[in-house]
Amino acid sequence: MSGTGHSPHPDGADSPVPLEERTGPTDIADPLIRTEARKAFVWIGMAALFALIVFLSQSLLVIFGGVVVAALIDGGARLLGKVLKIPRGWRVGLVLLLALAFVVWMGDFAGSQIAAQAAELPATLESQFHRGAVWLESHGFMLRVTDMRSLAKEAISGVGGGIGQVTRMVGGLIGGLTTLFLILVLGIYFALEPLLYRRGVGWMLPHDRREHFEETAGIMGQALRRLLLGRVIGMTVEGLFTWVMLEIYGVPMATLLALITGLLAFLPNIGAPISGLLMILVGFSGSYEMGLYTIFVYALIHLIDGYLIVPVIARKAVDLPPALVLAAQLIMGVLFGLLGLALADPLVAMIKIWLERQAERNDDLAPASPEQTTSL
Repeated sequence: MSGTGHSPHPDGADSPVPLEERTGPTDIADPLIRTEARKAFVWIGMAALFALIVFLSQSLLVIFGGVVVAALIDGGARLLGKVLKIPRGWRVGLVLLLALAFVVWMGDFAGSQIAAQAAELPATLESQFHRGAVWLESHGFMLRVTDMRSLAKEAISGVGGGIGQVTRMVGGLIGGLTTLFLILVLGIYFALEPLLYRRGVGWMLPHDRREHFEETAGIMGQALRRLLLGRVIGMTVEGLFTWVMLEIYGVPMATLLALITGLLAFLPNIGAPISGLLMILVGFSGSYEMGLYTIFVYALIHLIDGYLIVPVIARKAVDLPPALVLAAQLIMGVLFGLLGLALADPLVAMIKIWLERQAERNDDLAPASPEQTTSL
């Protein structure tokens, strides 16, 4: 009888059937159709997950930036641990205090000098663009110096007229500072309790994959620390060497150029040409001989970086083809701006390690071929 909560018994009598055992509207009796439906749901879930990742890509990149900062802090704490036998939390706090002290020193002692030099830099570069345009015009290139000068001024200043452009610039600056603050906060949290977050991610994986994840995460962490160590050493060496060499010859804005060179050293393949171009333009603004000297300094700095720092430290961590890194920087720069450009190198390194580890796991799980079985 319908509506009584009973169903016919095989013997002909009515017997109650619990609600959880009754056939539902989504139950599929045919096994083949049921298998194909499960496959379809898996593909639909994969597509939905991919769409979610694309939608949250900016937030995921900020989280990865926090992981990079955490690896940098953790690397500093590990280095201090070789000298100071104190708890890890104290070492992390000491690293943060040293970083804060450096920022305060930079702003207090070198801030006014750098600000004054930064105010002079646009005018110097504009005059160099103007001189270059005059030289090209004198050698037969049909260029209008006034147009080149105005184009250079807009390219260097980066800000045109109008309230709308100023508003966008201020909004972009506030957004960039907010993103940087979030990355720093996430990095500090990750660095204070890395095992907590790593075990949390591992807990969400199946049991048979947790050990593989732990090993892969350890390898990734070690490689990321070595990669960042190479970046920090390269930034420090290039910045100090640039400052010393430019100060010896009396190149204008030596402190600002050294700071720019050191900061842009974090961006392989892209940072070096930008800092070198600025250095050479400022050098030629002084004299022809000074310009040649800045070319020599630029070549010497990057010979040291390319043949000493990178082979000894960075390539031992993850050996990445330069063309692959440059392509990733271009793509990430277009998609995510400066943040994507800065994180492209470590992201590619982590993906490379994950793919290598996954290939090793697949080899271990693959059944032995008949030739291998015969040899055994």
